[in-house]
Amino acid sequence: MRRTAATLTATLALLAGGLAAAPSSPAADRQAASGSAASGLGDTVARAAVTTRDACITSVPEPGATAKVDICYTVFKPRAATKKRPVPMIMHSHGWGGKRAEQPEIQAWLDAGYGVLSFDQRGFGTSGGHAHVEDPTLEGRDVRGLVKVVAGLPWVQQDGPGDPRMGAIGGSYGGGYQYVGAFELLRLKGKPVFDALSPQITWHDLSQSLAPSGVVRTEWALALSAASLISDALPVNVYKALLEGAALGVWPDGSIPGTEDMVSFFRKNGPKWHVEHGRRLDIPMLLGQGTTDGLFPLEQGFRNWKRAMTAKARRQSIFVAYNGGHVLPAILPAGTTADTDPCSRKLAGGDFEKLNIRFFDQVLRGRRTGLRGFGKMHLATPGDRCTTIATPQANTAKKIGTVATLEGVGTPLSYPVAAGPIRVAGTPYLTGRLTALGLQNRAFYGLAVGRTPLDARLVQNNVLPINEPTPVLGEKRRVALPSVAVDVPKGQHLYLMVTPISDTFLLMGSRLPGVVTIEDTVVHLPVVGR
Repeated sequence: MRRTAATLTATLALLAGGLAAAPSSPAADRQAASGSAASGLGDTVARAAVTTRDACITSVPEPGATAKVDICYTVFKPRAATKKRPVPMIMHSHGWGGKRAEQPEIQAWLDAGYGVLSFDQRGFGTSGGHAHVEDPTLEGRDVRGLVKVVAGLPWVQQDGPGDPRMGAIGGSYGGGYQYVGAFELLRLKGKPVFDALSPQITWHDLSQSLAPSGVVRTEWALALSAASLISDALPVNVYKALLEGAALGVWPDGSIPGTEDMVSFFRKNGPKWHVEHGRRLDIPMLLGQGTTDGLFPLEQGFRNWKRAMTAKARRQSIFVAYNGGHVLPAILPAGTTADTDPCSRKLAGGDFEKLNIRFFDQVLRGRRTGLRGFGKMHLATPGDRCTTIATPQANTAKKIGTVATLEGVGTPLSYPVAAGPIRVAGTPYLTGRLTALGLQNRAFYGLAVGRTPLDARLVQNNVLPINEPTPVLGEKRRVALPSVAVDVPKGQHLYLMVTPISDTFLLMGSRLPGVVTIEDTVVHLPVVGR
């Protein structure tokens, strides 16, 4: 635990410079003129053949208040866009703690002939209110109001009354607004109005992301709270809940008297809730997810791909996983570092932004771009290779016998699963008979690669917990493992790594010493080219 102070310091620094700066995030302050979009108030400035206008709409009040909240934005109009020659619009917003874009950050989109509307989300930048983490009744209303702004611009291509030709981009929190906006419009209008989305490194289920199996990702809970303190972005109860989760070791659900109920607070805040109510988006999407993402891991993207869109939409969509995302150093257990995007390079000959523009050129404008890879999932390995799969499901079973680890203390242990060469890409899991005789039994599991158990390193930095509040004796369990994409070379092995403690889940191990044992363990792997 010597790393606690250093970890939190690194987390806050990374969050300020990384989480807010998700792949399509702003980096500088803007001053927006307060006013009404309907009345056309705002400042207009011409820059490099682009006209920009800053303004605000008024949206629904904060809970318990009566004053409406300003949601502020900038519209970027390319010179070539006119009423006679309208262009499609791209909506953009920032990551957590960020602000809307300056022109240089979205210049490539303007050069490609798109208009852009970039906005400060509720609680950030010059917008008012607090961040409710994409609540449909609040942030959902905000996005709906901005769609009306776009629908009223005479130089934006329109598919019908109140239906502009429009896509959306943004990463992390900037992916969350895309889902809440499209799903809310689908719920109310019977169609999402957005014609295509490009959500990056974002979530399917917020509670599962922040606390898988009810075990809090402590570093991220504290970091998200700290990153919003300067602007007082979060409601008071969320600050309290995040600190409660970090202190108590459990995701607050209101069951402990005097604590908050984050399960209820976040229930509607993501695609999962809409999916549970029978809604699917029937529009093309370019989903980007980070293989080494420790906050919204690869599995969250897989779930959005499988559950948040229709089968028809998937055939018109592309899933790309790159080495990156919300990343913190993985020291215990030791992980790997990589910052590459071989799949965007393979599909579009460049980075994710180039792939993004080609994708929208094809699905919004109907242009023949030669873009390949639709209907498939393209995953980066740490070795900078791109693996294409049709499904992340496991297809191979490996028996490894008994797996045991100490609880609360001790070093990671690695158990051999398969010899290289082997390629694994998708979502593995393990099954077996679990025994843990203590209280609040916890251990963390992931896949690792190395020549021996002693030098094995965690694949793409992620582990997932088991959480058994009471004693269990020989009970059958299915244990989730982090989704991965990895090539195990000849001469090395794939291992199951088990650890009693984890950097990401700092101080979230078992409260009492003991042993967690899984007998008759079978590791189920998604093997490519078997």
